Amino acid sequence: MIRVLVVDDQALVRAGFRMILENADDMEVIGEAGDGAEATTAAMERQPDVVLMDVRMPEVDGVEATRRICAQDDRIRVLILTTFDLDEYVYAALHAGASGFLLKDTLAPDLLTAIRVVARGDAVVAPSVTRRLLNRYIGAAPAAAPTAPLTPVTTVTDREREVLTLVAQGLTNAEIAGRLYLSEGTVKTHVHRILTKLSLRDRVQAVIYAYEQGLIRAGQTD
Repeated sequence: MIRVLVVDDQALVRAGFRMILENADDMEVIGEAGDGAEATTAAMERQPDVVLMDVRMPEVDGVEATRRICAQDDRIRVLILTTFDLDEYVYAALHAGASGFLLKDTLAPDLLTAIRVVARGDAVVAPSVTRRLLNRYIGAAPAAAPTAPLTPVTTVTDREREVLTLVAQGLTNAEIAGRLYLSEGTVKTHVHRILTKLSLRDRVQAVIYAYEQGLIRAGQTD
């Protein structure tokens, strides 16, 4: 069972998500929270696999709550919920450790699929959305200091650096394979090694890392 904590400042919204999740055979709602402070406490006490995290909440918002949760336990995955697909806080939340984001009007089947993807350790931000989001907000989003010093990019091979740059441009594994004349399986292996060597959580964090290391600039897509 995937243990889910639902966080939103509106009780009706929480009730709606709970109803959807409880109809899934492989999910269990282990708690709710109405703000970021409650979410952080509940996450530490109940140890969910995934936190559905609203961004805009009073007192402690979703960005700060995400930062606190991920800093205290990186096994807990945070999935950001937002009303707008280019919410100015989403980049900061991803930077803080979130594994992706969804719009609040996402269809129920897509929500359940996203939770399953995040629970197994992957990200749910589509490459095209990642590129659009970061191109819009890199350098303009609320500042979020790294939780630890960045691992130097020199720890990866030239080929891995090439793959990382293409990941940062928003290409899928299949597109990278076509660009570099590699098999998709080989690209997947390279991505896994990049994440391991650079101590990155997922592809979203890899994109952010590449921007911060200057491997790609905002607006650069090829």
